[in-house]
Amino acid sequence: MSSNPQPFRLAVVGAGPAGVYAAETLLRTQQVKDGELEVAIDLFDRFPAPFGLIRYGVAPDHPRIKGIITALHRILGRGDIRFLGDVEFGTDLTVEDLRTHYDAVIFATGALKDADLDVPGIELEGSFGAADFVAWYDGNPDYPRTWELDAEHVAVIGNGNVALDVARVLAKSADELLRTEIPANVYDGLKAASTTDVHVFGRRGPAQTKFSPLEARELAHPKGLQVVMDPRDLEQITEAEWETIRADKRTDQIVQTFVGWTEEQQRREAAGEAPTDAHGGPVSRRLHLHFWHRPVEVLGEDGAVTGMRFERTRLDADGRLEGTGEFVDYELGAVYRAVGYHGSELPGLPYDAARGVVVNRAGRVTEADGTVIPGVYANGWIKRGPVGLIGATKSDAIETITCLLEDIAAGTLAAAPEREADAILSVLDERGVQYTTWDGWMALDEHEKALGAAALDADGEPRARIKVVDREEMVRVSRDGAPLPSNA
Repeated sequence: MSSNPQPFRLAVVGAGPAGVYAAETLLRTQQVKDGELEVAIDLFDRFPAPFGLIRYGVAPDHPRIKGIITALHRILGRGDIRFLGDVEFGTDLTVEDLRTHYDAVIFATGALKDADLDVPGIELEGSFGAADFVAWYDGNPDYPRTWELDAEHVAVIGNGNVALDVARVLAKSADELLRTEIPANVYDGLKAASTTDVHVFGRRGPAQTKFSPLEARELAHPKGLQVVMDPRDLEQITEAEWETIRADKRTDQIVQTFVGWTEEQQRREAAGEAPTDAHGGPVSRRLHLHFWHRPVEVLGEDGAVTGMRFERTRLDADGRLEGTGEFVDYELGAVYRAVGYHGSELPGLPYDAARGVVVNRAGRVTEADGTVIPGVYANGWIKRGPVGLIGATKSDAIETITCLLEDIAAGTLAAAPEREADAILSVLDERGVQYTTWDGWMALDEHEKALGAAALDADGEPRARIKVVDREEMVRVSRDGAPLPSNA
């Protein structure tokens, strides 16, 4: 056992998967298990509730991803990680505060901004970032309660998971989404939406989508929805590419799903039959999948979106994307760009604006010249950029925690004997920060479940949860009767 009576105190900023897994990875190391290293971990988040991207960045009808919350909840519910929510880094606490009261700090703040799409007209009214829309329908308390949904024809630019989520939420009926935790204001907004046609555009072909086979198939599941394909997009696939497609089971399943839709669509057109949804019912909305389309310009009049111009693309002999010189215009009332995320600068930390990450080497935060800043680390998207899924975040955490342990072993880091467990709480109290706790989250969790139980979905069944959106209400529910945390 360590002779130092004080544990090694670690602050983690960001209570999403990257932050929770970083803390959990340290607690699971052999040094901690064997008692060679005693640790005390505080997990901070700007929201009153934990779980970060999983609560505020994943579509509500995506239960497999939402299920990650169960794993995160199990980790935080053990009690060996102290959660302190509704604490804004850079405002309520600074880098200097954290370095004063902790032996090390890990920043895991993610990437919440939309990446830019550099085409003329992107600034027009009716042109939106997908991340902002996701934040709205996920009930992010920092966003307005209303969203403009008066366009009948809407474009979603991108072929990744976020583009798929946005397209699905826009294309589904609001009543189907009542099975999820969407807040009342989101349901009301989607219920009143004028959207009839959602167009999803990708620069490459059907084989280069980021969808999973199940996600692709589920696109056609909503009642009243028809998936519309352009046969040219499949005809453009070369025989060499078909060989590559067939050699990869995941890709082959996705492309065969597209083939099935296209063939059924052509059969009905040839027979003069009216289109139906996947359940044989009438069609009221359409989801158009467009491949081989490179964005060229957002078109507009009087400062508002009226359409978008694309150039048809193809693969050259070396498999690289090139333009064909054929341009196509579409009449649209709104455009959502889903071309990636970009991390925000953190006050007091070196920042790579081009990549949207904290400057770091293998998780150790460095100055611009490469000099390591002792005791300061990064994990997740703010470390490596917004790429990869949960598995990559866990690998990231192993790398970052390995660096931290190496620094402890080398004597660069050590537990300072004078640190007090609750000193940070005194700082927050002195500054009037109404922070929330894990017990507070449990109270809010039960409150949201009770709201759901008192309401009914479209099938007349009680809803599992209704998410609280208002920040003051979240804090009030969280703090009523929640005891102060201890991390001695």
